Amino acid sequence: MQRLAVSAALCLGALPAWAETFITVASTTSTENSGLFGHILPIFKDKTGIEVRVVAQGTGQALETAARGDADVVFVHAKAREEAFVKDGWGVQRFDVMYNDFVLVGPSDDPAGTRAAPSAPAAFKAVADKGAAFASRGDDSGTHVAEKNLWKAAGVDPVGQSWYMETGSGMGATLNTAAQVPAYALTDRGTWLSFQNRGPLEITFQGDKVLFNQYGVILVNPAKHPHVKVAEGQAFIDWLISDEGQAAINGYKVNGEQLFFGNAAK
Repeated sequence: MQRLAVSAALCLGALPAWAETFITVASTTSTENSGLFGHILPIFKDKTGIEVRVVAQGTGQALETAARGDADVVFVHAKAREEAFVKDGWGVQRFDVMYNDFVLVGPSDDPAGTRAAPSAPAAFKAVADKGAAFASRGDDSGTHVAEKNLWKAAGVDPVGQSWYMETGSGMGATLNTAAQVPAYALTDRGTWLSFQNRGPLEITFQGDKVLFNQYGVILVNPAKHPHVKVAEGQAFIDWLISDEGQAAINGYKVNGEQLFFGNAAK
């Protein structure tokens, strides 16, 4: 991998300064909806001249997009799936980039009593026991995967229940649905902090270690798709995990609150 990174740097250095170049990054709606990309991508472009064009999808869709060769880099948050993506040969190597956490939001009067729950699975079981409305992304995203794991830990199969709604949409759209109903929903904290249309919704449960939300980045394997822009894609990854990139991530705040925390391995 060190050899690939060095080769990428050399190739990038050979590009003429006037060349207009870009990469396509398949990423999650949370990195887009939270405003993180709007903050860090101009910094990266100013430094390298490389434009990053983002395809914002659920993690499952983003990995499928990358596996088809329709992206140069994938930046998502479902570690087991990311590792399988690399193991199956679609990606070169996975790097930790940053983390935040998931939170359960719901009506301010908390009809299911989730604030008193001792754990996240217990909070989800309380929602099911009450038959309280729950809005799920239902889109095979990283957030949806985390949600399904919580239902499983709670011993509940919510699919098909009258109180369970699958939006098939991104995080922002799902939160809009939850605010209108109102309903409970699982969301990453970054999107929640930047979400403006909260209506009656508040955080009703947070802090359980199972709500940890890790993000990773992977270069799509040029052995599978020779058109992948290796030099530019690796330059983006190298920048994200560098001190400068980590500082840019840590520096993104909404109303004084930090949304993501860089934790790239040194």
